Amino acid sequence: MTQTTDKDRVWIFDTTLRDGEQSPGATMTHDEKLEIAGLLDDMGVDIIEAGFPIASEGDFKAVSDIAKNARNSVICGLARANLTDIDRCWEAIQHAGRPRIHTFIGTSPLHRAIPNLTMDEMADRIHETVTHARNLCDNVQWSPMDATRTEWDYLCRVVEIAIKAGASTINIPDTVGYTAPVESAELIRRLIAEVPGAEDVIFATHCHNDLGMATANSLAAVAGGARQIECTINGLGERAGNTALEEVVMALKVRHDIMPWRTGVDTTKIMNISRRVATVSGFPVQFNKAIVGKNAFAHESGIHQDGMLKNPENFEIMRPSDVGLSDTNLVMGKHSGRAALRAKLSDLGFELGDNQLKDVFVRFKELADRKKEVYDDDLVALMRVGEDPENDRLKIKSLAVVCGTDGPQKADLVMAIDGVEHSTTQTGDGPVDATFNAVKALFPHDAQLQLYQVHAVTEGTDAQATVSVRMEEDGRIVTGQSADTDTVVASAKAYVNALNRLIVRRAKSAPGSDTREINWKDVS
Repeated sequence: MTQTTDKDRVWIFDTTLRDGEQSPGATMTHDEKLEIAGLLDDMGVDIIEAGFPIASEGDFKAVSDIAKNARNSVICGLARANLTDIDRCWEAIQHAGRPRIHTFIGTSPLHRAIPNLTMDEMADRIHETVTHARNLCDNVQWSPMDATRTEWDYLCRVVEIAIKAGASTINIPDTVGYTAPVESAELIRRLIAEVPGAEDVIFATHCHNDLGMATANSLAAVAGGARQIECTINGLGERAGNTALEEVVMALKVRHDIMPWRTGVDTTKIMNISRRVATVSGFPVQFNKAIVGKNAFAHESGIHQDGMLKNPENFEIMRPSDVGLSDTNLVMGKHSGRAALRAKLSDLGFELGDNQLKDVFVRFKELADRKKEVYDDDLVALMRVGEDPENDRLKIKSLAVVCGTDGPQKADLVMAIDGVEHSTTQTGDGPVDATFNAVKALFPHDAQLQLYQVHAVTEGTDAQATVSVRMEEDGRIVTGQSADTDTVVASAKAYVNALNRLIVRRAKSAPGSDTREINWKDVS
């Protein structure tokens, strides 16, 4: 077992790369997964659930590479309760300095019906698979999926079996976000009190946010004796998401007076990784999101503003700098040089190599020529342009639109497809619709547009627009993002960004590819 028995310590288990990626459309590339894992490792996350190795060759490779590159964090892989999954998981994580196998099975009546196992048959399966995992790795975590809807006597029985078989961490998942704080605390408290051997393992909590109580349920579980919280950056995850890492970490820090537990997370790195996860997942953070939302430290009410000027503590229980927000918002412009841009981006949490800086500097100059003043939020948007030059088969080369109150709106589009330029003119119900019709004319597809959102990055008529789109084709859901001072151009780039992601998803699921889709309904 790699964890200490420090009763004041809460271990942070991040599953952004596994459960978070299960959000429809949130699939990340191999390089993006490695980047996020590196940021999690750097900020002091204790355990990183890097993926589900049996799901695909791509997932296996990502978990394996993350394991090889990790410096401090425990690297965990997920495996269902069968020997093939567990062997594949171990193969992926075995090179980590601190590997962990996480195996699970659904124990509630509803989930027992899926593999059609009796209680005794499932108990035997748990003993066999946890024992097998423990023979491979000395750090094994076991989860009874849908634990909060499992019969109490049976839950105690299977938890005891897993402990005797060698599990060092017992995770209690609220898989469907069903429980409430008082139940969450009592469940952990009773398990620790009543299950033989419970005092020798770490109990963990894994909460979903279907009723909006994931953070509260996780903190209640800690009060009940859990010492590991499973969470994701920005609360990313299937359905309504998971417990948000930034929320539980900052709650424990700010209210240490009534929650006397600590984590090892460097909170000043929260904002940077929040922004990066939002970018690579294509899931923008809602403005009023706790801790990392755009409005989390904004004050508009006159009474609030007056109080802030007199003493920030009047209306702020934490400082922006506590989560990595700059206390100043210095303006950049077209006369700013590379050194100033590098320094500013570093302050915002972006460390760039020389080649990256060269590319960003060109785009910064283009933006500065169109905007009189470039603010911090403009630079953050610039860093999430939603383009991957190495993998993008579709590229917008030029776009001109005609709009107005008279007649149909028109879009003249030139787009490169696999390096070859094609052009078309299409009409539509508005300039954005005409532009999307033009893209579809050059690159025919059956994907349906499920979501189209536009947000202004800053104030003013020259503000950049950040556009997010979500598209679905044959069960594949992808998202795209882009930003530009021209809303129609940003829309076109976001649409094409989503299509490029769709092309990748098509290739992965095509016959003969090295990636096979897994039934995610079997995963907690």
